[in-house]
Amino acid sequence: MTTRETRVDSITNTESAGIGVRVIANGTWGFASTSNMTPDSVAKAAEQAVAVAMANSKFQTTPVQLAPVKGVGEVSWQTPIKKNAMEVPIQEKVDLLLSVNDAAMQNGASFISSRLFLVNEQKYFASTDGSYIDQDIHRLWAPFTATAVGEDGFKQRSALGNPVGMGYEYLDGLEKDKVRVQGANIGYHNSYDMVEDAAAAGKQLQAKLKAKSVEPGKYDLVLDPAHLMLTIHESVGHPLELDRVLGYEANYAGTSFATLDKWKSGDFQYGSDIVNLYADKNQANTLGNVGYDDEGVKTKEWDLIKDGILVNYQATRDQVHMLGQKESHGCSYAQSWRDVQFQRMSNVSLRPNEKDLSADDVIKDVEKGIYIAGRGSYSIDQQRYNFQFGGQLFYEIKDGKIVDQIEDVAYQSNTQEFWNSCSQLAGKSDYRVGGSFFDGKGQPSQVSAVSHGCPTTRFDNINVINTARNV
Repeated sequence: MTTRETRVDSITNTESAGIGVRVIANGTWGFASTSNMTPDSVAKAAEQAVAVAMANSKFQTTPVQLAPVKGVGEVSWQTPIKKNAMEVPIQEKVDLLLSVNDAAMQNGASFISSRLFLVNEQKYFASTDGSYIDQDIHRLWAPFTATAVGEDGFKQRSALGNPVGMGYEYLDGLEKDKVRVQGANIGYHNSYDMVEDAAAAGKQLQAKLKAKSVEPGKYDLVLDPAHLMLTIHESVGHPLELDRVLGYEANYAGTSFATLDKWKSGDFQYGSDIVNLYADKNQANTLGNVGYDDEGVKTKEWDLIKDGILVNYQATRDQVHMLGQKESHGCSYAQSWRDVQFQRMSNVSLRPNEKDLSADDVIKDVEKGIYIAGRGSYSIDQQRYNFQFGGQLFYEIKDGKIVDQIEDVAYQSNTQEFWNSCSQLAGKSDYRVGGSFFDGKGQPSQVSAVSHGCPTTRFDNINVINTARNV
């Protein structure tokens, strides 16, 4: 559903159903799919998958080697929703979005577009291992982009809510789920007040039009979870996908600097000793939360970076033997029945401080810094190493206090330097989850939904550039 200012632009409802068949024949994968689910059509798809595998086997140098998976029999799993978004009346959804638009316009926005993305995926998996898995998966995203026009141009601010693996209850906007940081912005835990965020966006846009431009230089950065999630996604999630590490995947910003020799050394310092990043498909309310992957592997949690050291990757059944491991990580997914499953990112998150520090506690020791909230434009090189990130909101920090709103901020670093500059983390009560609703990978391209959790985090002495300067 899409709206703009006082009107509804579009309401779209799409459905598809079909079956995908993946086989191993002559040591090689084959795949075929069909939307005609009669016995004859499904049998023909299986025959086509075998034919594809046999044809490809002429070029296969090493047979597929699968980690064992014990069949689980008949099981089911469902996203633990409280309110099915598909059952909420369309008028109620329209009223919400138009209220969002009105709140932004009443508080300083010149234009606004708002949307609702609602997904319900019914997935049934059967394998010759003896698994018959029925999953009912729900996802929701409620973004908006507001614009304010001034004498010298325009500014934009996008929603600070997160895409989630929840039902419509996420839009209840409960007071207990709101996070305020020295009055600078509002963050959200497990529910989102979209109208309140839109009203704040209107006011912040007016401040952005008047805000001073950042002075380039070195700053300590305090990154809000709604911002840091994207940096985690690009500089940790993607480079630790094993297919990129091995050079099997080079689409969408390439391979990975985090090569096997670095992992095998046992002492590659990916980050400082307080940096602990982990993969977890079981984390509640996340986009990637499912019971089983598309190879019938039960999802789990495992460490990627432990005390700053690279300790593992993300891998599938036919990859883990390359790491000397005997159990799949459960990272194989397809975007639909018509697409072949392949290695996809898990939820990758940064563990919070064991001490339950607040965001204010993280800020209070910063003498010269910038607080950044929300995701903005970014760029990263072909080995996921050198990067640049912008954001939505930027505030100058002086002597432990957030002061003026500033503009035109982007920071540059490389993955190892950046994560080794991590000097402080907020605690569990500040931990929040963001995500990517349409994460692209592969050729032909497939999208996946994945979340990243983290607390407010400090990084020291990071290079900040002014994106408005003419060179």
